[in-house]
Amino acid sequence: MEREKDTALARKGRIVSLVIAGTLVLWMLLQVIGSQIGLPGRYALLFDFAALAALTWALVNIYQIWRMRQAEKG
Repeated sequence: MEREKDTALARKGRIVSLVIAGTLVLWMLLQVIGSQIGLPGRYALLFDFAALAALTWALVNIYQIWRMRQAEKG
């Protein structure tokens, strides 16, 4: 039972790290590509909001992981 919880927490942590890394790489690429092809600023703002949404999701999941680990200790 304990091993399953550790495995689930580790999996969730890996997913969160991949989302953070992927979001930042994709956001930077979209900023560069958008400026080179001359996309209007509203598209850059759309990319920014999408990145913020993904990073907010990651932050919520990091908090959940932290709470689960604290519950295991206490």
